[in-house]
Amino acid sequence: MKALVIGATGSTGEFLVDELLADKNYESVTIFVRRATNKKHPKLVEEIVDFSNIDNYKDLIVGDVIFSCLGTTLKAAGSKANQKKIDFDIPATFAKLARENGVSSFVLLSAYGATSKSKVFYSKIKGELEDSIAELNFEQYIIFRPGLLLRANSDRFGEYAMAKILKAVNSIGLFKKFKPLPTDLLAKKLTKAPKALPKGTSIIELDKIFSFANM
Repeated sequence: MKALVIGATGSTGEFLVDELLADKNYESVTIFVRRATNKKHPKLVEEIVDFSNIDNYKDLIVGDVIFSCLGTTLKAAGSKANQKKIDFDIPATFAKLARENGVSSFVLLSAYGATSKSKVFYSKIKGELEDSIAELNFEQYIIFRPGLLLRANSDRFGEYAMAKILKAVNSIGLFKKFKPLPTDLLAKKLTKAPKALPKGTSIIELDKIFSFANM
């Protein structure tokens, strides 16, 4: 399979790219990035693109499966408008162009509680993205909805504090459904998904991710 990745430099995306490169089922891995990553591998193709003009790169968005790990926080984005551009506009455009080019599978890293009906801004745009991609009728559409992610060397204090709390309550048998998920483990699950799941739409909810495609 030929894999395409957006969000390849994020905390989950970096691990995903490494997993895809190591997996013999993927013959090539094309990543779309704003600037050079300096990552070298015989199977890796790096495309440096202007994400404000994605249509200009349509001819490059060709393969068998596209993975989207793109996302940010409101604090990092600076405004709801910028966050929506990153979390909705860019992946939605890539999905549209990929489908027009005959890409058959889409794997989306979404979020727990995503729904277009939500009154929570983040959950709402994640849900709107899920719906937008669903309308494109990919042959295989896989949505992962993880909860709190454990990012290596994270500088997000709130995320770190919540992870410590959840670990503590998990240790006494409480809130196991909300157990924090390491991004390297999530990347392994994402990599295996197109081979492990059938055609059609599959939604892997928070409480199913740990047991999905156990290694």
